[in-house]
Amino acid sequence: MARPFKKVLIANRGEIAVRIIRACQEAGVASVQAYSSADADTAPVRMADEAVCIGGPKPAESYLDSAALLRAADQTNADAVHPGYGFLSENADFAAAVQDAGLVYIGPQPEVIRMMGDKVEARQCAIRAGVPVIPGSEGTISSEEEAVSIANVIGYPVLMKAAAGGGGRGMRVAHNERELRDKLATAMSEAQTAFGSSDVYLEKFLERIRHIEVQVIGDGVNVIHLGDRDCSIQRRHQKLVEEGPAAILDESLEDEIRQAAKALASSVGYRSAGTVEFVVDPASRKFYFIEMNTRIQVEHPVTELLTGIDLIKMQLAIAGGGSLPMQQKDIRIQGHAIEIRINAENPDKGFIPCAGRITDFVMPSGPGIRVDTHAYAGYELPTHYDSLLAKVIVWGQDRNEALARLRRALGESRIEGITTNLAFHRRLLQEGDFLQNNTHTRFIKEQMYSKHPMRHLL
Repeated sequence: MARPFKKVLIANRGEIAVRIIRACQEAGVASVQAYSSADADTAPVRMADEAVCIGGPKPAESYLDSAALLRAADQTNADAVHPGYGFLSENADFAAAVQDAGLVYIGPQPEVIRMMGDKVEARQCAIRAGVPVIPGSEGTISSEEEAVSIANVIGYPVLMKAAAGGGGRGMRVAHNERELRDKLATAMSEAQTAFGSSDVYLEKFLERIRHIEVQVIGDGVNVIHLGDRDCSIQRRHQKLVEEGPAAILDESLEDEIRQAAKALASSVGYRSAGTVEFVVDPASRKFYFIEMNTRIQVEHPVTELLTGIDLIKMQLAIAGGGSLPMQQKDIRIQGHAIEIRINAENPDKGFIPCAGRITDFVMPSGPGIRVDTHAYAGYELPTHYDSLLAKVIVWGQDRNEALARLRRALGESRIEGITTNLAFHRRLLQEGDFLQNNTHTRFIKEQMYSKHPMRHLL
């Protein structure tokens, strides 16, 4: 049954909050910006139809406080909640609490969020759907001896991964038994701190791989894919550059990966936008499922530029009870798009976050360029949150034109008052292997910063 809503509480901040507000405006839906005391003078607060302070500057006092968010929804008579990305966006208990309060949750079903949020359960779900997974443990590791036994079977190096989360936290690589024994406790401790669970599992660690993801969207009955993205340029297992379509894939392999993503999402009756992530070994042409993100992605603009489909507005429509307005055969992927994340961080010091006041902020414009940002000259960057300032997304008829537009965009960009990674992105565009699409997930660490004194932090 259709469940339309009139007012959306945005349970997030920064550029994704701005993005959601704009989608609400175009969809004719009122918006309420929930904000912390540190974000009182930010763009989303000024842009939304209403704004309500939900607590102090620390995430636990505001954006991670589900009770405060629900009170804000009640106080403003919001009848739906959009979680954005990060914070509570993949918290099944929050999604369920929103629904229990009689509100519409703009995202997947709580049970699907819970299933995919448990990386071990997600892995089993992929196996049941016939999607290939990386060799590893069948479940979580219960002891050091069990880890050693599994590693001896699948072979070193092995990767320890947090079962309850991602983003590089609770993740450690071991090249031999001694390293495995030394690092297992650290991985479990980090997983406990980051996700509230010390459970970890083991996978074969694949080197020189590409990180490829497929955008899917479903209405609970039907699922389609909207193409793929290559997210291999990373530091500390976190993405800095995303582009699509993934130029490393030939037509046959690309189709296999896209169909695998659809199969997994269809097997759980997926509703809303989501992303199925894989690693690809270019040498063997094999691909393996690694996780599913049950939310909108930071890099969703890449797909929007390639398809002309507004993913946030699609989320709103589906959450309101709508069905997919198109079939797979209707999807047209045109040209090539690249997104770079402009962060307040110092690449020469291990990409450590930087805070301060922006004194000058100039973003690029012109043909084929899109900028998603909440920053402006005079903005005081809080120390409590992610360092993302802006996303610059370019589109071209092919990868070469997109690269040329990206080069122009970086030339037009200027941010002063704080340290950013703009210089890093300009340097990346001088790397021959990047320009020739000859990269992998350890490219930054091994090639761009191979002799750098802070290399161990990358």
